[in-house]
Amino acid sequence: MAIPDFQTLMLPLLRFCADGKEHSINETIEFLAKEFQLNEDDLSELLPSGTQYRFYNRVYWAKAHLKMAGLVENTKRSHYAITKDGLELLKTSPQGITIQLLKTYPGYIEHFKPKNKAEKDESEIYNDNALTPEENLEYYYQKIRKSLAQEMLSKIKKMAPSAFEKMVVDLLVKMGYGGSISDAGKAIGRSGDEGIDGIIKEDKLGLDVIYIQAKRWEGVVGRPELQKFVGALAGQGAKKGIFITTSYFSKDAIDYNPKNETKIVLIDGEQLAEYMIDFDLAVSNVSSYQIKKIDLDYFGEE
Repeated sequence: MAIPDFQTLMLPLLRFCADGKEHSINETIEFLAKEFQLNEDDLSELLPSGTQYRFYNRVYWAKAHLKMAGLVENTKRSHYAITKDGLELLKTSPQGITIQLLKTYPGYIEHFKPKNKAEKDESEIYNDNALTPEENLEYYYQKIRKSLAQEMLSKIKKMAPSAFEKMVVDLLVKMGYGGSISDAGKAIGRSGDEGIDGIIKEDKLGLDVIYIQAKRWEGVVGRPELQKFVGALAGQGAKKGIFITTSYFSKDAIDYNPKNETKIVLIDGEQLAEYMIDFDLAVSNVSSYQIKKIDLDYFGEE
């Protein structure tokens, strides 16, 4: 039979984990394949890119959307479990789970809520049916990227302190700082001096250094925390610092501008995940698409 779309898969998936136990993605795929009586040909069907199985991809997105609504939650790598809200939904005996139903959950709405006017305007454009193929491709690329960033940030927050420090080292080196992994690793996590977690070279030659504070925060980071960091920099005679957090900064913190010559770069959780995607850290390439157009010069057209 035809492979069901991801919305059709959401209710059976939620029922599958209604026992409250931890389940793996692989056993979920196996269960749903039997539920929909899919044969080997169905299960071996690939996406047009040829890099991923279509059914696996749809199960992944069914689980991802349920997670965005808070109906399931990740427990460990490739494992998840139903939440209280998920159990409550099943008690209502729904006939199906759709995107429209998920939109009744605040967490799901918040996940896709535009952060600024530009994003708001963009979301209104993409609600229009008159989209070019290029616009559709760009829109869904951004949705996939945003979902990936959210999932990555969730995993970052669960990392052990030492693993988090190593991740920061890896990222900064990929961004061109710190010289080598060995050099950078000796600096990060070593100091802990008055709010300074480490020191890293600004370039491979080490002509200047940057002081770093990297914390796995849950609540908002306010201006007082930045002022402490600036004070710590002043105590070291330093002018440059990077403040990294897994949460976010308050408006007062973002607007804070030290009166001295100190320059501080703020990296919140969302930006941290975006940088990791941009610099290919802890991600792998699933597929690539090239958009091509006619070369008018070849045909001699003006």
